[in-house]
Amino acid sequence: MYEIEKEEQKTSTEKAVSILGSIGTFIYSFVETVVIALVIAVVLYLFIMTPHEVLGNSMHPTYKNGEYLMANKLTYRFGEPKRGDVIIFQYSETQDFIKRIIGIPGDSIMIKDGKVYVNGTQLDESTYLEDTVYTSGGDYLAEGESITIGENKYFVLGDNRPHSSDSRTFGPISESQIKGKAWIVYLPISEFRIVTHEEYNSL
Repeated sequence: MYEIEKEEQKTSTEKAVSILGSIGTFIYSFVETVVIALVIAVVLYLFIMTPHEVLGNSMHPTYKNGEYLMANKLTYRFGEPKRGDVIIFQYSETQDFIKRIIGIPGDSIMIKDGKVYVNGTQLDESTYLEDTVYTSGGDYLAEGESITIGENKYFVLGDNRPHSSDSRTFGPISESQIKGKAWIVYLPISEFRIVTHEEYNSL
């Protein structure tokens, strides 16, 4: 009789140990997964991608206020920024901007009669701007004037021309300011999409 009780006690102890072991294994696996996920997220953030929240309407309706997108940081490690690329760049110590590259180093940029001219050719922006959009000059590039983009500099504009602070006002940005090339819009989920970039075949 005592032997049976001892066996039952042993079986209960083994079950308890087994349960605790299973819980320990689960916790270890969970912590391991979380740590690996965090390491991957840090690596992605530091070397591959950078998140950006669209604030304001300077790129409306192409990119709307409150949308979140991911920018690819690797693209410009292997190639140069191009006209038509939508980029994220550091505007100040606390603020990043999203704009479209219009002029690259060596380009001549002019704004005339509400249109943008690159190297003497009117830029075809019909795929992302309505015909009624009027591009006015600014403090840096006035209407009818022409400027040449310097080395390692890029002239950027917002798609919402009447409501965008861009290179017309603050001038070309440096290549070192560029943080990445817009890649995907991931929030809100209903607006999820792969970002498309313009190619100006006439230039």
